[in-house]
Amino acid sequence: MSDSPLVTIGLPVYDSKRYVQQSLDSLLGQTYRDFVLIISDNASTDGTSEICQRYAAADSRVQYHRNEVNIGNPRNFNHVADLTTTKYLKWSTADDYWAPTFLERAMEVMERDPSIALCYPEAVLVDADGLNPVEYQDFLHLVQEDPVERFHTLLERIQLAHQHLGVIRMSALRQTHLLGTHVGSDVNLLAELTLYGKFFELPERLFSRRFHRDSGSWIRGDPAHDARRYHAADGKRATLRSWRTHLRFFAAVNSAPLPLGAKARLYRFLAQRVVWDRGVLLRELAAYARAKSSARTA
Repeated sequence: MSDSPLVTIGLPVYDSKRYVQQSLDSLLGQTYRDFVLIISDNASTDGTSEICQRYAAADSRVQYHRNEVNIGNPRNFNHVADLTTTKYLKWSTADDYWAPTFLERAMEVMERDPSIALCYPEAVLVDADGLNPVEYQDFLHLVQEDPVERFHTLLERIQLAHQHLGVIRMSALRQTHLLGTHVGSDVNLLAELTLYGKFFELPERLFSRRFHRDSGSWIRGDPAHDARRYHAADGKRATLRSWRTHLRFFAAVNSAPLPLGAKARLYRFLAQRVVWDRGVLLRELAAYARAKSSARTA
């Protein structure tokens, strides 16, 4: 490893003993080898920490950090970004794994074109054992010059959000609000990144995304599942999820260095989405009011 590597691989982990070794092997086996790998252990209790520390002792590129308490999944991702001092960051996950040429291919793209904020590969979805592969189509090769078009296209097309696990230009990421504590804030972050640069999709299936019962997208909207994956040790969860999502989109546009005309186009687009989502938003407000009323009378 050189004294000044260009890229950090950031690996937030929590109770991932079953999968983390394969994930680490796929990352450390990259053909592009000049990187630092930062592990942020979210107070794991299942033996994950011992595995990660063993890798850190064996490879000088690996740095192991452990949070005293579980700070929640989004905050742990953000913590990795805070620890990053390199030009690029490649977030990763403890249960997914990568083809050995991914980082090499992505770095070629990022170093060639400074207008690109994010480079990610096509994906294969696999089960808990890494079997039954299904080719997944992202359709998020966003190389339009107009950031308004990129923002529109992402929100109209995105389904599974894993593109942020590609290589990200830190100068773009630092201008965003990073991840929020609400479920689905990865979509907020991806949309915000489109305002700072293009997305380049490598036309090769170099990413294997594992779906299993404890993965973030296994059960959508289940409070108990979300609590295991997203929430901190204090047990608090972000209420009014849809409100938070919409407000984050508006905040992203508000802080972006765009001309007033471009912002106006984006505000109109976002206002239309609020209208389309008004039923969900009203139900959330009603549920929030009921919960507050029950708390006061308890």
